[in-house]
Amino acid sequence: MKTYTAKPAEIEKKWVIIDAEGVVLGRLASIVAMRLRGKHKATFTPHMDMGDNVIVINADKVQMTGKKRDDKTYYWHTNHPGGIKSRTARQILEGAHPERVVMKAVERMISRNRLGRAQMANLRVYAGAEHPHEAQQPEVLDVKSMNKKNTRS
Repeated sequence: MKTYTAKPAEIEKKWVIIDAEGVVLGRLASIVAMRLRGKHKATFTPHMDMGDNVIVINADKVQMTGKKRDDKTYYWHTNHPGGIKSRTARQILEGAHPERVVMKAVERMISRNRLGRAQMANLRVYAGAEHPHEAQQPEVLDVKSMNKKNTRS
């Protein structure tokens, strides 16, 4: 029996919309990463971009368990001596670009190579409830109802 390998013409990409309001960040990111990668499909091929196009709305209302909102720190370096900087998750979520917390969580679950960058291009994250992708007729994926642990009150 031969191993199945998908060809580029056989790949069928769908559009999926996920509402992140009240959903725990890590659980949301793992579901989004799986969808972007295409691992939910029976025809999954590891070296192909098989995943769906994912739209995440209400990224500013994502939840974190425990004290992660205050304790989780994001670091970056300015490439100057002594140029390490940091922000907490609360500062980012209350700042101008709260969608970056979700983007970074998903990005760290995707492989760091050419294929991973192509898969991340299929992710769109919006802080509010509006998005400009109504023409693609995305189907709703209800992450809250998948598992009771996916939400926090």
